[in-house]
Amino acid sequence: MSATIAEKILASHAGAEKVRAGDIVIARVDFAMVHDARAPNAIRIIKQAGASHLPYAMQSAWVLDHFSPPPTVEAAQGHSDMRRFAEEHGAKLYDIGDGICHQVMPEGGHLTCGDLIVGTDTHSVTYGAFNAFGTGIEGTDVSAILSTGKIWLRVPESVRVTLQGRLQPGVWAKDITLYMLGRFGAEGLNYRAIEYVGSAVSAMEIDDRMTLANHAAELGAKAALLEADHKTIAWLAAHRAKPPQAVFADADAVYADRLDIDVSNLAPQVARKHAVDDVVAASEVAGQKINFALIGTCTNGRLDDIRQAAAILKGRHIAKGVRMIITPASRQIYLAAAREGLLEALTEAGASVEAAGCGTCVGITNHLIPGDREVVISSANRNFKGRLGNHDADIWLGSAATVAASALTGQITDPRTVPGGQWEAAHG
Repeated sequence: MSATIAEKILASHAGAEKVRAGDIVIARVDFAMVHDARAPNAIRIIKQAGASHLPYAMQSAWVLDHFSPPPTVEAAQGHSDMRRFAEEHGAKLYDIGDGICHQVMPEGGHLTCGDLIVGTDTHSVTYGAFNAFGTGIEGTDVSAILSTGKIWLRVPESVRVTLQGRLQPGVWAKDITLYMLGRFGAEGLNYRAIEYVGSAVSAMEIDDRMTLANHAAELGAKAALLEADHKTIAWLAAHRAKPPQAVFADADAVYADRLDIDVSNLAPQVARKHAVDDVVAASEVAGQKINFALIGTCTNGRLDDIRQAAAILKGRHIAKGVRMIITPASRQIYLAAAREGLLEALTEAGASVEAAGCGTCVGITNHLIPGDREVVISSANRNFKGRLGNHDADIWLGSAATVAASALTGQITDPRTVPGGQWEAAHG
């Protein structure tokens, strides 16, 4: 049929035999996510429209993760409104501490292969790790989706990215995404659907695949889709998802571009202050002093990320003068990390462990505000000036392993140069 993964999913949801890039479609939505930074506007629009009957509200999850815990009365009131809305309309509610929207969505079994999933956040592209078309929407779109179960979209052009070779121990999907940003620039693949395939993708565990899809938002992608394999199917089954309908591109599918990248010699990467696409190898800036280290967020707050940090810091202590925060992406991950002894090891190493949420990433909860001219190294997805509440502080980005290694030494460090920095996830 000569169709990409994105075209096949959107065609099936639009009731069409085939769609092409550039077509406008009205597509059925399988599930919608609304987080607390966009919920107040969504609820306001729903009330203004007089939409008292929302037949598709039960196919939505309302997540209290950005203002978690709420730092203001206004935020707390917004949470009360969300709880009341979910109760009245039968929507799924994830309350404070349950986790970040992009983690609890797949963990809660709300999506599967072949689905069309929307969320009020640009990083809803994360769901493509499970062979679904995940994309971001605004709060104003929510009322229509909850009323009709549908959304209109322009079918994106697709770019097929083949990642060949195998990542070296201590090098992670985060390093691939940063390399991509350095090569193509922020918004460099604007409104494209990225298909990630190849031996390097197949070797990744689900945690790393979610990172790969998540960071496509910084490239401007409309979606980032991976093929399904036995790891995908097993993970979805373990989280009680619907039976998967795996989607694969046709051999003669038409792409806007095809890219082949050999990751075998890729080194740990970092994005320098204020720009997600000013990317260099960590070794090139080794010695840059840091004051704060953050591991967490929807990009790198999963169990394997915490394991990376513990492999480096267990039995050691972070450098004098460095502060470190670990924020697991969900309550499930927090508990799993506790059962493995990872949180104990990191706490003994001098880190502070927070409840699951993403308020620290965007500086909403004010749990991490650096001082003037202080330097933060973070596993988050963005390092814009002022992101953490201080325009006179610098934020650098790296993998969880790079962040942990830098916290250990007090300066930006290639994790492969410290004991434990070449830890690898188990491959099935």
